[in-house]
Amino acid sequence: MNTLEAISPIDGRYRGKAEKLAAYFSESALIRNRVRVEIEYYIALLKELAIADTKADEQNLRSIYQDWSLESAQRVKDIEKVTNHDVKAVEYFIKERFDAMNCTLPRELVHFGLTSQDINNTSFPVMLKDAHTEVMRPAIEELVEKLQSLAEEWRNIPMLAHTHGQPASPTALGKELMVFVYRLRQQIASLEAVPHSGKFGGATGNLNAHYIAYPDHNWEAFAERFMRESLGLERQRLTTQIENYDHLAAYMDAMRRINTILIDLCRDIWTYISMNYFRQKIKAGEVGSSAMPHKVNPIDFENAEGNLGIADALYTHFAMKLPISRMQRDLTDSTVIRNLGVPLAHTLVAISSLMKGLGKLLLSEDRLYQDLEDNWAVTAEAIQTVLRSVDYPNPYEALKQLTRTNEKVTAETMSAFIDTLEVSDDVKKRLHAITPHNYLGNAVRW
Repeated sequence: MNTLEAISPIDGRYRGKAEKLAAYFSESALIRNRVRVEIEYYIALLKELAIADTKADEQNLRSIYQDWSLESAQRVKDIEKVTNHDVKAVEYFIKERFDAMNCTLPRELVHFGLTSQDINNTSFPVMLKDAHTEVMRPAIEELVEKLQSLAEEWRNIPMLAHTHGQPASPTALGKELMVFVYRLRQQIASLEAVPHSGKFGGATGNLNAHYIAYPDHNWEAFAERFMRESLGLERQRLTTQIENYDHLAAYMDAMRRINTILIDLCRDIWTYISMNYFRQKIKAGEVGSSAMPHKVNPIDFENAEGNLGIADALYTHFAMKLPISRMQRDLTDSTVIRNLGVPLAHTLVAISSLMKGLGKLLLSEDRLYQDLEDNWAVTAEAIQTVLRSVDYPNPYEALKQLTRTNEKVTAETMSAFIDTLEVSDDVKKRLHAITPHNYLGNAVRW
């Protein structure tokens, strides 16, 4: 398929930014992981039952999913056209490969005692775990490191703060970026704490078929060990036919919180660009507007915000829908979970756009300086607080009267006001030293 024919921009316009996830969430990847689970279960089962020595065959068995190709995936899809069941098609495909390999191991222990959800509810968590470890976490960490490097670079740049859209007590540009680093690291820790888990328990979660066939075996211990050692997953001890999806919901909620912080970042940077605190690097040949030649639009931050919003909508749906299933199971989770990679792809596109946008920022230090110089009224908080500390009467009211007149407060008017105060020369000296550029508290010490 040509990307120009794709229905979703994830597989079309944004394919280059999201294609890393294809190895984890494509239809072929899903089928491969189903085969992987079936093969690893088969090997573990034969060892558990001591029916046959698998050592000589394990490499060949694992090659069925390790040497994966689109032809393999297509063969499973061809079988599915007959079975009209995707997981049963995987079972038949494996048996075909046994025949082709002249494998003499017992064929009917393939998919023994399992329901399709024992395969699906392990395959999807494995896919998510691998994609998180190898793609999503590195991308998020790279973004956080970029933000921290910019914060370090701009640590000592004073900036007028804005609360309620109004000039407020000064801050530092680096510190404001470190707020996002701090928030993101907290939520990354929450994300990393979410277990990757799955269901493995037969048709209704009770290992009925295993116990009826081999009643003297500790199948609970086997299932726990198989999940942990063969797949790297925690086993959900009590389930219906399908997994509980509570851990997956927690993962989605954690990703949504990260995305929400990134939306906040996008909007702040967008606003700073509109205030000319930042300019953007211009690339030869690029057009900012089809009608206005002068414009360089903050499109990277707008693109990121839009993709983060789409991802959050899907994360929310996953978290709210998947843990709900009628009695022992319905099929509503099946079509939803197939879209597991979609919100992650939109997040990955957004991170790519953010990295590009942050890399284009040029600091307009003179604009930040002038904004502070034009807003001497913000030193009123500092002055009235020092006056409070020396028990000067009604300092708040005095500064309120000065700063709420129609006349602009300047360095000169503030200095003249200080000279009228009946305080010691030492206090006046302290007050005269206060400027919008140095009234920063600990904004440069984090």
